[in-house]
Amino acid sequence: MRILHTEASLGWGGQEIRILTEAAGMIARGHTVELACPANARIFAEAPRHGVPAHALPIGRKNMSGLLALRRYLRAHPCDVVNTHSSTDTWLAALASLGWRAPPLVRTRHISAPVPDNRATRWLYRRASAHVVTTGEALREQLIRDNGLPAARVTSVPTGIAPDRFPPTDAALRRARRLELGLPPDAPIVGIVATLRSWKGHRYLIEALRALPDPRTRLVIVGDGPQREALAALAAAPDIAGRVIFAGNRNDVAPWLQGFDVFALPSYANEGVPQALLQAMFTGLPAVTTDAGAIPEIAIDGETALVVPREDVAALAGALGRLLADVDLAARLGNAARERVLARHGLTAMLERMESVFAQAAGARAR
Repeated sequence: MRILHTEASLGWGGQEIRILTEAAGMIARGHTVELACPANARIFAEAPRHGVPAHALPIGRKNMSGLLALRRYLRAHPCDVVNTHSSTDTWLAALASLGWRAPPLVRTRHISAPVPDNRATRWLYRRASAHVVTTGEALREQLIRDNGLPAARVTSVPTGIAPDRFPPTDAALRRARRLELGLPPDAPIVGIVATLRSWKGHRYLIEALRALPDPRTRLVIVGDGPQREALAALAAAPDIAGRVIFAGNRNDVAPWLQGFDVFALPSYANEGVPQALLQAMFTGLPAVTTDAGAIPEIAIDGETALVVPREDVAALAGALGRLLADVDLAARLGNAARERVLARHGLTAMLERMESVFAQAAGARAR
């Protein structure tokens, strides 16, 4: 098949990484896959590293120039299916397809934010889109329940991870990684890998660090984003100064995950099945997280993770302290988490399910 991905977002996070991972995987399976995005988007700069051809189009905002540019591109570059990912590029692609035999549109919803239930959005999701993909079953059920989408036209395809990129970690590897990365070799380390956005809950982690009993404990934050300055100010407080390490964006997060004792993701909104939490679970890391979005599909309290209430610093600190103190519990949760994600969230499974969605959409349009 010939597949075009569109992405209006200028940011960088799990959504953009999934697009490129999926596109590269489809190329490896023999499909022709390309990406259309703004020239100043981070995904445009990253696409060559993943082997994905990218084309710069002014689709970062909902305006006539973007609509016309995308319409011209679609007519000049025939494809079998268009996979859109953000609100802006979905609207532009839908409007650019009016009045001619355009390729079918598959809309991927990556986050759990509510979708408006008005006439325009109903047209976008029920008429303009051939199919809707969500990154978790909870998101699929939300669209069916709250927006009235027919169940047959919504498919949950969680992000898939290549297991060989995130092998399990033991004590020797953990110590070696810390030496490589310049992390304290013997201090307890809590880590998070996430774009620095408010709803990821970094500030609750920084507050929870204060309540942990061992003053040697470090919090390592991998990622960057709009909350960096505010979080750095919180971390500079005298009682925790020097205990929060900002590692910035990293192309390869596996060594960092392998250096942590506990992974934390205290998100309170806008989650599908988070890619970073999957990656941590593949390495066998014990995790503390919440029930935001589709997280409960992989994080089962007491079985594969410790799940705490959203925006609750005391509960978060208690769960982190429990895992840092109880080596047997941490090992049991980490091993169970790895088994669960290995069985359900491999890269091959994601590619096969997306391939099926695309083939059905293209086939229906052809008929």
